[in-house]
Amino acid sequence: MVFPYGTVRKVAREQRLGRDTWTRAALEVLGERGVAGLAIEPLARSLGTTKGSFYWHFRNREELIRAALERWENEETDAVIAMLGPLADGRSRLRELLTAIFLTHADVPDRSVGLAADVGHPAVEEVLARVSRRRIDYVAEQLVAAGIDEGEARHRAVLAYTSYLGYSTMMRSTPGALPRGEQAAAFVDSMMRLLAS
Repeated sequence: MVFPYGTVRKVAREQRLGRDTWTRAALEVLGERGVAGLAIEPLARSLGTTKGSFYWHFRNREELIRAALERWENEETDAVIAMLGPLADGRSRLRELLTAIFLTHADVPDRSVGLAADVGHPAVEEVLARVSRRRIDYVAEQLVAAGIDEGEARHRAVLAYTSYLGYSTMMRSTPGALPRGEQAAAFVDSMMRLLAS
């Protein structure tokens, strides 16, 4: 079985192997292969260590999955929202979010796409639902702050989030069909017009 651990090996060499390294590596696998693709022994090999190191930091695989999901929620939702907080208004925060998604980090598919296949797993289902709600609520709040009616803002936020997930899916399946360079900047402008006007 082949695991997507190229970046994991680099992380392991650059950092002291600890709980943080294990959760980062597990999150990479979960985003690419889902829960079924996460096995401790291959992960340990990719990190250049043994299963003993894993058991030093985690009781079991389930604890690692939960820790990786918590990391994903904190880094890719909570931290992003906190970063946008100081911006002047809802419109500015929304534009910066769209710019980050579709321009700055356009080649990084969201892990929601990989995790959605495992929505039957209790930890994945719980975190995925919470993250989705939080992201939609955040976009809706920015739209309300930009002057959009609350009900309409909610509809537009769902539209924005489903568009984002579709875009993320295409990053994996057909990246050549997505806008690049100046076209990507124009795409962000179009999204802003659709959402906030």
